[in-house]
Amino acid sequence: MNSFELNKIITAILVTILVVFGIGKISNIIFDKDDKNIVAYKVEAPEGLAEKSSTQSSVDIAALLAVGDVAHGEKVFKKCKACHSINAGGGNKIGPKLWNVMFRPVGAITEYKYSKALSSYGKEWSWEEMNGFLIKPSKWIKGNKMGFAGLNDERDRASVILYLNQNGDNPKTLP
Repeated sequence: MNSFELNKIITAILVTILVVFGIGKISNIIFDKDDKNIVAYKVEAPEGLAEKSSTQSSVDIAALLAVGDVAHGEKVFKKCKACHSINAGGGNKIGPKLWNVMFRPVGAITEYKYSKALSSYGKEWSWEEMNGFLIKPSKWIKGNKMGFAGLNDERDRASVILYLNQNGDNPKTLP
């Protein structure tokens, strides 16, 4: 290989490098890129909306339960049967038994090892508590170990609550 061919190879490599970097610099000059991170369209939530979504106390539980029915709740509860039993004599599985769960203190079954979050929660499974928990368990009681994603559909949630209420020694009257 003579020196002329070696010079052509080195020149080709240098020109390629200059073209690649040159195109980047020229395009930055042409398009004048700003790094100010300005949002093109800012959407602001109305006042009080964030507070309302974080608390479930604004839910009219009587209206919610009116859209559910026990038969539908039994069908939806099939998702829960992998981890929970609902029979009167049923035992604990991965999750605690749910017979008589409505209006029982949270974390009350002594033969089940609850997470610290559920053990120290200090409330009972009222209509509102069960509704909030079933929406998204990990958000309602932070730190609990239940891996269920939740029930977003109001009819499904109301039906499961009614089904849980029915499966107890003394079902409560609806609000």
